[in-house]
Amino acid sequence: MLRLLIWAGLIAAGVWFWRKFKTSLKTTKKPVDPGAQPMVRCAHCGVHLPRDRALSKQQEWFCSQEHLLQGPKAQR
Repeated sequence: MLRLLIWAGLIAAGVWFWRKFKTSLKTTKKPVDPGAQPMVRCAHCGVHLPRDRALSKQQEWFCSQEHLLQGPKAQR
């Protein structure tokens, strides 16, 4: 009877370790998406958008033509 309990414990431990190892392989870090664009902040309204969609003027970024014409908002 004791041998049966030992074997059952060893099998249960083996299954537990196997499942833990199997799930740890799935949760490895995925590589960074090479298509991800750097984000910039609009100098007027503060919204963040991809740099390739932003408009720039004098090293400042804007989200739209209207905000580009209005210029940066004054700091409080």
